Amino acid sequence: MTSEFDWNSLKDEELLKLRISELRLTIEGSWLHERVEHLQGELSSKGLAFHPHVYLGDEWFSPAGVVAISIPFYLAHPRLMTLERKMMLEVEGGTSEWCEKLLRHEAGHCFDHAYGFSKTRKWRRLFGSPSQEYAPENYRPKPYSRSYVRHLPNWYAQAHPDEDFAETFAVWLASDKNWRSEYSKWPVALEKLEYIDEQVRLSAGKPWVVPGKNLPFSATRMSTTLENYYAKRKREHADEYPDFYDEDLRKIFSGPPELSKRDAGASGFMRRNQKIIIDSVSKWTGERKFPVQRLVKKLQDRCETLDLRLGKDITQTSLEVASYLATLVTNYLHTGKFKRTV
Repeated sequence: MTSEFDWNSLKDEELLKLRISELRLTIEGSWLHERVEHLQGELSSKGLAFHPHVYLGDEWFSPAGVVAISIPFYLAHPRLMTLERKMMLEVEGGTSEWCEKLLRHEAGHCFDHAYGFSKTRKWRRLFGSPSQEYAPENYRPKPYSRSYVRHLPNWYAQAHPDEDFAETFAVWLASDKNWRSEYSKWPVALEKLEYIDEQVRLSAGKPWVVPGKNLPFSATRMSTTLENYYAKRKREHADEYPDFYDEDLRKIFSGPPELSKRDAGASGFMRRNQKIIIDSVSKWTGERKFPVQRLVKKLQDRCETLDLRLGKDITQTSLEVASYLATLVTNYLHTGKFKRTV
């Protein structure tokens, strides 16, 4: 069986051949242990008796009907976090603040799993039907809405009633937030927060469901290799993007064809500035970096096919490319359609 000493120094191509279960990862001894302890301390300080079982799994989630939280296994070791960043361009929950936000959110799901609030009429009046179609990757948020709290990016409370409840719980739980003051002018969101506060008091002393031993997608039992794991992840995150509009690209890259392709080629420009463009678009749209990367690659390939040249200085071109991509992504996130605006 491979030990940590063996795989920690492996090259990426060698590491990817290993099965996840072979890595022998644990929360104890990693930076995650302190984050989990912090969550449990927050729950206790707010008078909550339930304490979710936290384990390493394939992604962030709380198994349906189980008072447990799965943390992605790659967060348990810096070498795997480095690999995750290389494969997916970012590490979800890879900072203390981000990790704590996600833990609070998943604890919200656990709160419902422990006591079954979503089965009640009042829960459904406030949050909606839990049987509503669940498509968190495809929801169309309303950024201006004051009916939902704001905790995770992209107005995630609007993704589904279950997510609305979890996000509301997370805001309520955060020790550094005065939610009554912050949401005093948001009556619907405030009513949801007051509901959480009431249920915490009513649940005091009540028994809650203890998680079983067979937790789904536990890293200790994942026989898939890292290579297959990432192949599956990339397929799942590969959104269908539109063909690019040649007219738009010719407006951005308007240089005459006689310019040197080596110095002024649009495709080469996109390749050299890929990271800056991806980071900028991801930051301002909230879209994950991997799908944006695919979008940039399509743009780069189309520029190569059209044999385009830079017609403006690098700074101006960079701004136009980032604005164009951000507009495409933003329109898609909010309407489900890509629209031309250039």
